[in-house]
Amino acid sequence: MIHRHRSSAVPLAWLYGGLIVYASLYPFVGWRVPGVGPLDFMLLGWPHWWTGFDLVSNLFGYLPFGFLLFVALVRSGRRAGSAALLACATGTLLSFSMETLQNYLPQRVASNVDLGLNALGTMLGVGIGAILNRHGGIARWQKVRDRWFVARSAGGLALLVLWPIGLLFPTAVPFGLGHVLGRLQPWLVDLLQGTPLATWSESWSVATTPLPQASGPALSAAAELSITVLGMLAPCLVAFTIALPGWRRTLLVVGALVLGAATMTLSTALNFGPSHALAWTTEQALQAVGIGSGAALLLSLVPRRVAAGFGLIALTALVMLVAQAPADPYFAQSLQGWEQGRFIRFHGAAQWVGWLWPYAAMTYLLARLAAREARP
Repeated sequence: MIHRHRSSAVPLAWLYGGLIVYASLYPFVGWRVPGVGPLDFMLLGWPHWWTGFDLVSNLFGYLPFGFLLFVALVRSGRRAGSAALLACATGTLLSFSMETLQNYLPQRVASNVDLGLNALGTMLGVGIGAILNRHGGIARWQKVRDRWFVARSAGGLALLVLWPIGLLFPTAVPFGLGHVLGRLQPWLVDLLQGTPLATWSESWSVATTPLPQASGPALSAAAELSITVLGMLAPCLVAFTIALPGWRRTLLVVGALVLGAATMTLSTALNFGPSHALAWTTEQALQAVGIGSGAALLLSLVPRRVAAGFGLIALTALVMLVAQAPADPYFAQSLQGWEQGRFIRFHGAAQWVGWLWPYAAMTYLLARLAAREARP
C-alpha cells in the first residue's frame, strides 16, 4: 500500500521552479519577435562563446529541481519508477520552455547545449533521489520527522529551509529580511505618475535613481539591535509552532544560531570578499544574536499556538523596522554588483526569498492560529 504524506518538498519544488523561470528570463524586458524560427536553436552546433561556469551552472542548476520533484512525487503516493519518469520529463520540458522563450529576449541566447545540460542535471537529481529512496533514506526521514515535528508541518519546514537562502542576499542589517519596500517604491512612483496621488510619492523619487543616496536619518543603534534580535528570533518561533516540546526545541535554536551565523558569513564573503567574511560580526550584532538566542530558548517552553502569536508580533515588528532603514549608497552599490553580474542567475534569486520570507511566515502563522491544534 502506498502512503501519501504532506511533504515540504512540494512547496520547495514549486518555489525552485519559479526561481528557475526568474533566473532564465531576467530582466524580463525588451521582448521582441526574433528573425529566426523559435526552434532553430535545436539545430545549432557547439557555441563559440562558453565558459566553465556556464556549463557547471546549467548542469547543477537543475539538479535540486529534479531531486525535489522526485521526492515530492514519491511522498505524494506515486511509485518510484513513474515519479522518476515524470520528474525527468518535467525538468526537460521546463528547460525547453525557457530556452524557447529566451529567443524573444535580446539579452538571452537560446542554446541546445544548455537544454541538454539542464535535462542531464534534472536526471542527476532524480537519480540521487531514487538512490536515497531505494535505500530507505526517504522513509527514514519520515520517521525522524515524526519524532521531531507535529503532523501537517510541511509548510513550516519549507519556511525553515528557505530562511538561510534568504540570508544569502545582502541585508542592510544582519538578519534583517523583508526589505521589499525599496523595490516597490519605484514601481509605485511610475504607477501613480499623472494621478492626484503623485505628490504623495514624490519623496520616493530617490529610489528610482541607479544608485540611491542615503535618504532619511540613519537607524539608531537600538533599532539595528532590535532588527537583528527579531530576525534571529523569527525562524525559531516558526519552528516552535511545528516542533514537539522539550530538548528538540533547544537543539533547533542551536541549529538556527549556527546556520544563521554560517550563512551570514558566506553572504558577507560573497559580497565583500573572503577577507571580510566576518565583517558582520560587530559587537552590537553579536550582542543582538545572543539576546535573540536567549529569548528563543525562553520561548521554547510556550505552547505552539502561543509561539505562533509571538511569531506574528516579532515578524510584524521586524518588517516595520526594516522598512525604515534608509538607502545606504555603499550598500546599494554592493547590490548592483550582485544584480548586474553572474550572481543574478542563482544567488540573486535569493533576494526574492529574503524580501518575502517574513510575509510568507506571517501568513503561515496566521493559518496555524486559525486551524485546529495539530496532534503530535
